[in-house]
Amino acid sequence: MSFGIGSSGFGMGGPGGLLDAFGAHEDRRGVVFNPRVVTRLLVYLKPHTRPLALAFAAMLAGTALTLLIPYLLKLTIDGAITAGDLPGLLRLSLITGAAYLGLYAASAGQQYLLSRVGARVLAELRAQLFVHLNRVSLSYHDTHIVGVSVSRVINDVAVINELLAQGWITFIGDAFILIGIITIMLGMNVRLALLSFLVIPLMVLATAIFARYARQAFRETRSSVARVVGNLAEDIAGMRVIQAFAQEDATQERFREVNTANREAHINAMSLSFVYMPVIEFLSMLATAVVLWFGGQAVTEQQVTLGVLVAFLSYVSRFFQPIQELSRLYTTLQSAMAGGEQVLNLLDTPPGVDDRPDAIEMPLIQGQITFEQVSFRYREGTPEVLHNLNLTIPAGQRAALVGPTGAGTTTIANLAARFYEVSEGTVRIDGINVRDVTQRSLRRQVGIVPQDSFLFAGSIAENIRFGKPGASDEEVQAAARLANAHDFIDALPDGYQTHILENAANLSVGQRQLICIARAVLVDPRILILDEATANIDTVSEALIQQALEKLLHGRTALIIAHRLSTIQTADIILVVEDGRIVEQGRHADLLALDGMYARLYARQFKS
Repeated sequence: MSFGIGSSGFGMGGPGGLLDAFGAHEDRRGVVFNPRVVTRLLVYLKPHTRPLALAFAAMLAGTALTLLIPYLLKLTIDGAITAGDLPGLLRLSLITGAAYLGLYAASAGQQYLLSRVGARVLAELRAQLFVHLNRVSLSYHDTHIVGVSVSRVINDVAVINELLAQGWITFIGDAFILIGIITIMLGMNVRLALLSFLVIPLMVLATAIFARYARQAFRETRSSVARVVGNLAEDIAGMRVIQAFAQEDATQERFREVNTANREAHINAMSLSFVYMPVIEFLSMLATAVVLWFGGQAVTEQQVTLGVLVAFLSYVSRFFQPIQELSRLYTTLQSAMAGGEQVLNLLDTPPGVDDRPDAIEMPLIQGQITFEQVSFRYREGTPEVLHNLNLTIPAGQRAALVGPTGAGTTTIANLAARFYEVSEGTVRIDGINVRDVTQRSLRRQVGIVPQDSFLFAGSIAENIRFGKPGASDEEVQAAARLANAHDFIDALPDGYQTHILENAANLSVGQRQLICIARAVLVDPRILILDEATANIDTVSEALIQQALEKLLHGRTALIIAHRLSTIQTADIILVVEDGRIVEQGRHADLLALDGMYARLYARQFKS
């Protein structure tokens, strides 16, 4: 259960504000090859050593057969064909065919094993990221666009997985093939081998130029993908507002801009590959032509055999294949480095609110809430939201928090549930410092009814039992009755099994709020936080909700955040908050008699 930052939280800084700040810049850090990133990512392969060992063995077998096949061609031409040895030709043909079959089997086995490992690593890494996103405090989600976080979990993890599951073993296999071919070619004919290697300096130069420009290009593709996903998620979530203000053209233009930037970044990165790969192909053909010219002359002068020339041509073509593969691997490495830096930055983000190693389980609470000299700021370097706050709410009392927008009322409730850590001071529940207990054990005894009644995709019953998954159908219905929700749920065609659409589009605002109240009822909290629970509903629904809340609040401590003062006149204590300080407190009648801020707020609402 969670509730959003209200008046005292962070704003988004206008459409695209956070997206520009956090999507456009954070992907531009890093280096071509970061050993720390690679070392940490390789840990995810550790649980899969057996299939990886088998894939490695298949790679070695495939490498050996790749090196053997051209040599078999030499033996066949210089031995069986030249000598007219038909039985020998048949034997070598069968061996060559078996070698090709073995090469196919080794390659298929390697790909199968690596695909299985890749799928598992992908799932594990995404699961770990999702767990961490659940652990980080609300301050992280306040300052990060949802779509950028989605891009981390989906896109960046995918390119990392490509490097982990396929890249490293491809690199080792290609390196073995290169070393093997160089050794065999030098052993067969040093002169032809050295002539073949004349193009290598040109290849090194081309690779260095490519590497220089590719690093930034591929990092920018990661950044642009995050911006596209973030912009898309933000606009879809705000579609009602976009249409209400007739800003479809403006948002379409903004999306067109980020989409175009993504296209250009992708084209720029791919263009480098499209230039680089033909250069490597040309150098490969150039080396083949050199071997064909000088080797052909050597054959006519009977300095080498025809079989050696054919084998050399075969080895030359295979020599540049792993180089081409390594160049493709380099592009994967660049994407994986860019994505890996950001994924690890996310995983390294401190939770913000974390359980101490010696944290205990919160015992069954009565519900007294105490703030002792509490000051709070959302981030270092930002102004304080609360200043040296002291207050005590006795167990079982209803405390209303009122004040102008930005006063800090929602922040007080957030700190009571320990969604944030106080900057200074202490928050206690029943005299126990909330930092000394586990968050889970504390929040199990805190119920929240937010202003924006968020419901998950699924049935109504599943949403009600969200805080208590093991609740029976009878318990769910009892909670719904207490929340005044049973009658409208029972009248639906599918009753409690009615599927809730995205954004609960098939329910009214009042119905959503009643379901949220039923969800809070079911967990039987000792402390209840109502964050503008009746702010967005009509008067008929408000009456139903107020009746439900009266039953729910009985015997519980309540923090009621309200700007509609008619809903809190019966509160045991009203705390008037201004600029992060409690400036008035008392009952409704006492505060009116004071003729202070509360009286002015009340008169402003009811002066008619």
